[in-house]
Amino acid sequence: MLRADVAVIGAGAAGLSLAHRLSGPGHGATVPSVVLIDAPPGPLRPAPRTWCFWESGRGRFDAAVRSQWRHLRVRPPAGPAIEGDIAPLRYKMIRSDDFESLVGRDLARSPNVRRLEATVEAVEEAAAGPRVLMNRPDGSRAELEARWVFDSRPPGSLPAARTTLLQHFHGWFVRTARPAFDPTTVELMDFRTPQPADGLSFGYVLPTGPCEALVEYTEFSPHVLTDGGYGAALRHYTADVLSLGDLDILATETGLIPMTDAPMPRRVGASVFRIGAAGGATRPSTGYTFAGLQRQTRAVAAALRQGREPVPPAPHSVRARAMDAVLLRALDSGRVDGPDLFCRLFARVPPARLLRFLDGHTNLYEDVAVGRHAPVGPMLRTAVELPRLPRRPAP
Repeated sequence: MLRADVAVIGAGAAGLSLAHRLSGPGHGATVPSVVLIDAPPGPLRPAPRTWCFWESGRGRFDAAVRSQWRHLRVRPPAGPAIEGDIAPLRYKMIRSDDFESLVGRDLARSPNVRRLEATVEAVEEAAAGPRVLMNRPDGSRAELEARWVFDSRPPGSLPAARTTLLQHFHGWFVRTARPAFDPTTVELMDFRTPQPADGLSFGYVLPTGPCEALVEYTEFSPHVLTDGGYGAALRHYTADVLSLGDLDILATETGLIPMTDAPMPRRVGASVFRIGAAGGATRPSTGYTFAGLQRQTRAVAAALRQGREPVPPAPHSVRARAMDAVLLRALDSGRVDGPDLFCRLFARVPPARLLRFLDGHTNLYEDVAVGRHAPVGPMLRTAVELPRLPRRPAP
């Protein structure tokens, strides 16, 4: 029987971040023993992926930041582009491989964190505390008894919700034969893509040089596409919209993020919690997760070091989640035009303030100031009807 103060299940962004914050000396505070359980190579281990977020100044994981920008661009379906300087913020991109290497090096030197490769079969409550039941890669079984368990694995199903959309995307890391990108500016939302019957679509370009970029096709809609559908959409976007010409596809990435107003339970046992996307770190209206899970894991680590009950906080305020619920319903019902709404906000709200709004860092007055640039009538009608809508199981 293995024992530890803290068991962290899953070595994605949330699990690695929490283990990293708990590693090393506590400078007078409690130093818990930690076991980080990572799935063996295979279908349970996430594929390489990209995380983006914004912050001012230097950040904890800047050594893993592949690129960063201070200019964003949003393109409406027709007409001139909307550009903005987000200073003092920076839009940052981290590749998961770089993040895992950085955090892995620090964890390897930590005296209080142990890494374990195993498939978690169950987490059981017991009188002495929760027990994690696992299978090792060699087929042997193992058990870990811990004081606290933090599970970052994706949930098997989503809670019932009034609205559930899917943010799904496919991207190509490309190299062009000629300079084709502005390395100083992110194409955050390019709505010159054909719009689906339900939801919205846009292109997304993260340039890392004049000839290299991550180019993605993204939809907010009820259903994912086939592999052929994503390929056709990206070929149209790169060739017909961006006119990139000859290009090499260096790598690909695919993602699926639920955008839901369902309450995500963070406590699932007396001493068992969910963190990361599984614990509500994803902002429902945008799909951004990395910044939310950093706030969550920072608070959990501080509580553990101070000997307090480490209940993960909600990364987004009640007011932010209520506004997200209205936006999701308005988009899903077709009551508002998605491209028009986002273009209107980026055109009329200072970009740094809008990003702080999207990250839940604005006060009530600023929220009202941003909200008045949305289509007021449709949003108010949606807000009035929302409390009467039943919550249904997610498809």
